[in-house]
Amino acid sequence: MERIKTGIAGFDDMLQGGFLLHSANLIEGAPGIGKSTFGMQFIYNGITLYNQPGVILTFEEFAQQYYDDAASFGWDLRALEKADRLRVIMTSPEVSHADLARVDGRLQATLNEIGAARILVDSLSHFDRLSDDPVTRRGILYSFINSLKREGLTSVLTRESPALIGEIEGPEEDVAFVADSYILLRYVEIESAIRKAVLVLKLRGSDHAKDIRQFEITRHGIEVQAKFEGREGIMSGSPRRMADSFVEAFVRR
Repeated sequence: MERIKTGIAGFDDMLQGGFLLHSANLIEGAPGIGKSTFGMQFIYNGITLYNQPGVILTFEEFAQQYYDDAASFGWDLRALEKADRLRVIMTSPEVSHADLARVDGRLQATLNEIGAARILVDSLSHFDRLSDDPVTRRGILYSFINSLKREGLTSVLTRESPALIGEIEGPEEDVAFVADSYILLRYVEIESAIRKAVLVLKLRGSDHAKDIRQFEITRHGIEVQAKFEGREGIMSGSPRRMADSFVEAFVRR
């Protein structure tokens, strides 16, 4: 199957080579953990490494914020826009959903104008306000994401998680239903220090890495590193050494 590489060091290996073509890929995590950075890196690498123009569709940040954040990694988004390889669009879920439903919508015209192949939607959490009914909300998300696929886009969709450190809650039904892949970014406390972890919970139609790996945000962007060795309970936020767990379970009774 054709793969769409993110170009993020160490991450494509977790996906057996990258996202699937025209797939919708959810990146969920706590505030500040790197969801938007992941999405920008996906778009920037697509343009500069793989000749795939992209769009950043934002519901919460002005374009200037993305320019400034990207510049800290050496990514010149303004130059890419001037070269008609990128568009940064600030809108609302209501407008973008209605726009994609039209044959001659403004967003569709923008996609065609630059030949977009990738899109970052930041953040999907804003769709929650469109309906309190989970069935209705799932239908809206399904329609929106299908519209992205219809336009021939491979998408990264960010979503805010209310949990900082603690037990993982199962993915909401509407999200699990619409996403082709589900990536969880998580803060982890190890020996009184906070680290970051990434886990691929789901990749529809393909095998993927099942282990939990560390990642860092460097001056070049996100870099996925080795898996957590010799510990369990990583995604609980407070992992323990496996030897400690053995002692607790069998010796200290």
